[in-house]
Amino acid sequence: MVYDQNNVFAKILRGELPCHKVYETDRVLAFMDIMPRGDGHVLVVPKAPARNILDVEPDDLANLAKEVQVVAKGVKEAFKADGLTIQQFNESAGGQVVFHIHVHVIPRFEGVALKPHTGQMEDQEKLARSAEKIRAALGR
Repeated sequence: MVYDQNNVFAKILRGELPCHKVYETDRVLAFMDIMPRGDGHVLVVPKAPARNILDVEPDDLANLAKEVQVVAKGVKEAFKADGLTIQQFNESAGGQVVFHIHVHVIPRFEGVALKPHTGQMEDQEKLARSAEKIRAALGR
């Protein structure tokens, strides 16, 4: 399949759509998920165009994994989470909705289930506060 340059994450990477950034390097961007399954839900995306794990360049995938670890440590610290759920979906049948490879980092708490994926957008002020907490934990 061909990479769609107009997918929502490509537009975020180009600055055409807003996001609440928490972490950025020359190769990745991490930002708040606008439809979170839990407080502090972050997405980490490579800047290189790739649909998913099936076509991403191996070096970009390795770098993505490295940066997911950095973000995950910051998210866990910022939210004093008991654990983390890290998810990455591939193709429609695998649950992928946006066709730019991305990794979900979700802080988890004992006895608290993930919220269902309802498509409901989170309050922007709450996302901004969460992003600030994570940036502070990451020293950014």
